[in-house]
Amino acid sequence: MGLFSIMFSTATFAVGCVFGTLVMIRTFWFVVRNPKRAFYVKERMDPPKCLLDPSLGTHHFIHLENVRLHYVANGEEGKPLMLFVHGFPEFWYSWRYQLTEFSRDYRVVAIDQRGYNESDKPAGIMNYKVSDMVTDLKQIIPALGYKSCILVGHDWGGAVCWAFASKYPDLIDKLVVMNCPDMGSFLPYALANPSQLLKSWYIYLFQLPWIPEFNFWLNDYKNIEIIFSGKGSGVMCGTISKDDIEAYKYAFSRPGASTAAINYYRAATRTFSRQDATQINIPTKIIWGCKDAALEKGLAEICKKFVTNLSIDYLEESSHWVQIDEPDKVNQIIKAFLKDEQNK
Repeated sequence: MGLFSIMFSTATFAVGCVFGTLVMIRTFWFVVRNPKRAFYVKERMDPPKCLLDPSLGTHHFIHLENVRLHYVANGEEGKPLMLFVHGFPEFWYSWRYQLTEFSRDYRVVAIDQRGYNESDKPAGIMNYKVSDMVTDLKQIIPALGYKSCILVGHDWGGAVCWAFASKYPDLIDKLVVMNCPDMGSFLPYALANPSQLLKSWYIYLFQLPWIPEFNFWLNDYKNIEIIFSGKGSGVMCGTISKDDIEAYKYAFSRPGASTAAINYYRAATRTFSRQDATQINIPTKIIWGCKDAALEKGLAEICKKFVTNLSIDYLEESSHWVQIDEPDKVNQIIKAFLKDEQNK
């Protein structure tokens, strides 16, 4: 761990303590006023019916070198592989509109990343470094019987896809990233734009032990509901049903899932190094929901500095959850990008 990484990790932890204090004061006040509601958590033994919808695909497990991943696949085997990688606090179900739309022409696979839903949840922060998820992708492509894929990522899944593209470009035919910049360009942008630092307050909070997990657990995982349907942070244009919310709560409440998901953020600050983003030459499409409460629109533009073959589509009324918010528009953008002969 280099000096910069130590300083960066220490600074984020210190700021996290400030936010943690504020969150705990607010939490204490909520518990005092609503003791019964605060500590009620529904028992979730079986998955909601929407997760068992056969039209979305079939459920599988795949054993990689160090982890077993769960995934849902749709479309005929042998067709080109289209691999989807979700973000936080999601799982394969966030690609429900894409699993059905692209199954006619592709073998569509949406994974649960390590730590999420039905996938293995290795103990320890350092099992959630970006390099670990990159290795998972490197192994899953040949394990599925393919030499390359169309790779699609959102949020943390996008960060993993950026890192994967810089290291293993020969395994990607085309790259699609939604609402996520390359990690190497995030900090320079944030330092130049204090408003982005403020929007990233939760990253600092997530550096603290147990407090983030406790706040997600409180009031029957109410924060999961707020993230996807709350005013300002949730889906803007589309709809997200009670069943959808229940699905996200089910996945995030699996034993060890909340800590594993938050460990992505903890590992990132402990391994962050000050370096420029690696040049990427793969045909790349960025789709950006401009009503994102956590990530500013300018983060998409900065990616032009390190991607030579890049086009960006902005959906002005979409939230961070762009593939859920406006799935028809997102799907049409992806289709056009895949058909574009100039990007082959």
